[in-house]
Amino acid sequence: MTTLSTADTQQHGLGRRLSALARIVELGQGRIEPALLAEASQLLMRAGERLRLSSDHTVVALAGGTGSGKSSLFNAVSGLELSPIGVRRPTTARTHACVWGLDGAAPLLDWLQIQWRHRFARASALDRGESQLHGLILLDLPDHDSIRALTDPEADRLIQLADLVVWVLDPQKYADASVHRRYVAELTGHDAVTVFVLNQVDRLTPEEQAECVADLEDLLRREGVAHPTVVATSATAGRGIDSLKAVLAESVAARRAAYQRLEADLDRLMLRVAADMPEILRVEPTVDGARRAGLADALCDAIGVSALGEAMENVYGVRSVDWVGWPWARWAAKLRPDPLSSLRLGAVKEDIRNLVGSSVSAQPAEVDNAVQALSDGLTAGMPEVWRHGVRDAARSRSAQLPKALSDELSEVAPPLDRVPAWWWLLKIWQYLLVLAFAGGLAWAAAIIAYGVFKAGRPPAEILGDVAVLPWLALMMASVMGLGLLSAVASRNFVVLGAGKERDRLERDMRRRVGVVAQDMVVQPVERELDRYNEFFAAMTVAKR
Repeated sequence: MTTLSTADTQQHGLGRRLSALARIVELGQGRIEPALLAEASQLLMRAGERLRLSSDHTVVALAGGTGSGKSSLFNAVSGLELSPIGVRRPTTARTHACVWGLDGAAPLLDWLQIQWRHRFARASALDRGESQLHGLILLDLPDHDSIRALTDPEADRLIQLADLVVWVLDPQKYADASVHRRYVAELTGHDAVTVFVLNQVDRLTPEEQAECVADLEDLLRREGVAHPTVVATSATAGRGIDSLKAVLAESVAARRAAYQRLEADLDRLMLRVAADMPEILRVEPTVDGARRAGLADALCDAIGVSALGEAMENVYGVRSVDWVGWPWARWAAKLRPDPLSSLRLGAVKEDIRNLVGSSVSAQPAEVDNAVQALSDGLTAGMPEVWRHGVRDAARSRSAQLPKALSDELSEVAPPLDRVPAWWWLLKIWQYLLVLAFAGGLAWAAAIIAYGVFKAGRPPAEILGDVAVLPWLALMMASVMGLGLLSAVASRNFVVLGAGKERDRLERDMRRRVGVVAQDMVVQPVERELDRYNEFFAAMTVAKR
């Protein structure tokens, strides 16, 4: 029960790390070297397949070069002549397997691609006294330095798949560079699932054996094997076989070698991923309000929002002349050339649309600078490859951004066919004053005409007798003054109204620019920041 609980705990922790590795592979596309991604994918596939197969069996691979006595050692441990021992080199061309406890081992052997004719099972009669090895699958691999074309790939494949690897070395070639450079150096951190056997020690004196073992241990430590397990054996003389069996029995009994091997492979892979991506830190996943406002301001500057607001303020003032100006002055102005005719006020809305479109499309460099400034401010401290990722995300829709801004702002053109209500009231007031002035003038003319033509008296006498005329003249003068005063006052109100209209227009334009920036710049950036943080979290879990 204790063994199962330990294994379950081990598997649970490994499962979380493998899930994190799967997330790293998914999120790391384009951010991690393709070779590392491919290796991570292979590890995930291998781990998934191995964990689905028998956890009651431990796969132990005997690996070694030609002449190391590997096959002899395989036969000595199994107690049977299962693997052929030849005089000619190479001695082992195909993998042989000996299984202690065959129940449930077949799918695992199929996964290992061990041919049926090379599978052997220990009979119960022969298993007396070796129950501690129940669950062991011992493989005699092809010689890794064989001259046969297919044996090296076969050995490489099974060394990757085995739960525990036993390297069989001989006293003459235990420091062989091909073994250490090609295999041992690649298994740094795999101390718990790697055993080194110095075989054929019967050829050495006790002093030479001790010296060779010490030298081998020192060599392994220099190559990164912190705690090497070295067993001295002689397959022909039967020396050290029980010690090797004890090491194997300990691993088999723990039922943890498969997990330890996968964890060691994962540890080594994550060291390489971390080395390829230093200084990885978590960042804020959202763009803060200050940066959003800064981006909107920069885009507004790039498309000339202030210039457009100023143009609209001027248009507002020019249009007011037709509504709030003193009519007598306006009629008099028609007798002179109109300096405002070049403004073509009737088509001003289309002019504004053209202005917006041209201002956006004319300055794509400033739009790009605004986007660049945002991404640079968000990616400080991030690995360079992720900085590029955020920058690319910010620019992912940069080709459509100027047109989107142009289309959006074209809808902001003010409704020039609508005027403020007070313009209507003032215009009515002005025309009432005009009518009052005209009425007074007509009244005075009527009085004078009546006196001249009906009474037969000269006009001078009539003016002296008719007391109403002075008051009528005063009224007309007051009307004229009141009209001029209304026109001057209304111009002041127009200036204030034009400023408010400009502020309203610029607020509306900035709001719309902010919406476009959110959709086309901020959201892609935040998705990339989320991706980075998820990658960071997965890295933390996968690295333990």
